[in-house]
Amino acid sequence: MTVVPLFVATVLAALLLWPRGGSPETDGGAGVPRFPGTVTRVVTEPCPPTPSSPEGTPRVGGGPCGTVDVRVDDGPSAGQQVQTPVPDGPGAPRVAVGDEVILVELTDPTDPTTSNWNIAEHQRGTPMLWLAVVFAAAIVAFGRWRGLAALAGLAASFAILLTFVLPGIGAGKSPLLVAVVGAALIMFVVLYLTHGVTAQTSVAVLGTLGSLVLTGVLATIATAATHLTGFGSEDATTLSMFQGDVDLHGLLLAGIIIGSLGVLDDVTVTQAATVTELAHANPGLTRLQLYRAATRVGRAHIASTVNTIVLAYAGASLPLLLLLTADARPIGQILTSEFLAQEIVRSAVATLGLIAAVPLTTGLAAVVTAAGRADATPSADASAPRPQPDRAEALAALISPRAGRPDEPEPTRIPPPSTATDGWPKSNRSTDTAW
Repeated sequence: MTVVPLFVATVLAALLLWPRGGSPETDGGAGVPRFPGTVTRVVTEPCPPTPSSPEGTPRVGGGPCGTVDVRVDDGPSAGQQVQTPVPDGPGAPRVAVGDEVILVELTDPTDPTTSNWNIAEHQRGTPMLWLAVVFAAAIVAFGRWRGLAALAGLAASFAILLTFVLPGIGAGKSPLLVAVVGAALIMFVVLYLTHGVTAQTSVAVLGTLGSLVLTGVLATIATAATHLTGFGSEDATTLSMFQGDVDLHGLLLAGIIIGSLGVLDDVTVTQAATVTELAHANPGLTRLQLYRAATRVGRAHIASTVNTIVLAYAGASLPLLLLLTADARPIGQILTSEFLAQEIVRSAVATLGLIAAVPLTTGLAAVVTAAGRADATPSADASAPRPQPDRAEALAALISPRAGRPDEPEPTRIPPPSTATDGWPKSNRSTDTAW
């Protein structure tokens, strides 16, 4: 019953922090109209020299010159053939006949009747749609109903992020508070939707929530001790120009909280399930024995997950890391600079919260499992030694032929051991049901 008050408190906090009054105004300006089109012809030619460069010197962009004919597929000019220059510059798309692209029409401010067409980027809707279909089909094919529930949980997570967390931070609410409430709301919805309303899920919820709170406290202390401002990335600087009232330091803390949630879910659910399986495999284990055995599994999980966290941040920051290799400053100055120190603090705090989740969730699961087992079989002696099956019978069961083949003799029937009624679970017992 501990989870119910926490869920009610989370819902009330979300209602109090829910953004109202629409999205805040930004200085981003009006968007340029964009229209889909299909490339019908590409003509390339040598680039003329720039006025300040000698003849034969390629232009600064280094790309090809020429024109591209594109058929506009939608909008006021649908069906019309327009001509654009070959895209050039860093990150410019490379086009060929048949490519589906996005066109922008730029109007000359001095002469509104004159407009120029340019290719902005490729259309990516169709391949991304197919990728999403394959992604969903693979999850459902492997996980079946559980996979379908996981997809529903994923949709719920994005819905909470897009309707509560991001609008709440954009409306000027405390990013840390919004992130904690939003992460707790995502946790309740996703875990119970994916794993069912069971005691095992409730243990994972409590372990995740406790670890999230600890992560938030550690993140606050670490960012204050290292004097991080939140301006450690170009995206944050750009955001500050469009929305000056956003607390970037709080936004950094919010990112650590939300980024830690996904890994915490994995660890807490795994630890709760491990304790359940151990208790079902050997009902004679005490709480301390369950805790020690499941913690050994948690140590192995943490050892691999820590590497996962660091590599995930490194993979997302490869351009930054590559830029650092060309930096002439001493390594100490590079590591303590704002943009790199921010990533180090993020990884370290997330890892500390992850480590704390193992003993917390394992201890809760051991207490709940032992209590549920004692309630179910009050006359059982929990301290009794685990019954040992007869070794000869086990060997006979392993070497006896399988039944069902006409060319094989009838298998030897092994009488059930004397411990058949000792409370051991059946081999086909599933831990997906409620504890």
